[in-house]
Amino acid sequence: MAEKKFVFIITHSFDNPDKAAGALQLATNMKAFDAEVDIFLMDKGVTLAKKGFAETVEWQKKDEFSPLHELIKTLSEDLDVKFYVCASCVKHFDIDKANLIPNAEIKPGSFLGEMLMERQGLTF
Repeated sequence: MAEKKFVFIITHSFDNPDKAAGALQLATNMKAFDAEVDIFLMDKGVTLAKKGFAETVEWQKKDEFSPLHELIKTLSEDLDVKFYVCASCVKHFDIDKANLIPNAEIKPGSFLGEMLMERQGLTF
């Protein structure tokens, strides 16, 4: 089977945590099947890259998905998935590169464009 490559574009966090959790859960599952997976955080999704933020997000359907902070830890630390944070969004959400989760880095939107030339994009 050909190697599968995906970029998950996550645009939600505190405003729609179910959507963010569903995306992170799917990314975890696909990575477990040896797919190449990266995460690009945009709009409100960039807040997930801020250390400690995901621990503060709660939602109604707690039993349906793992907590956001556990999914992020599994992806970034255990599965070595990269989290790219939209450079245009960081100032608006007061995110500093010194306060990012492990395996996260700030990148411009053009970097996302380059990734989409080589891999399938899934937007949440």
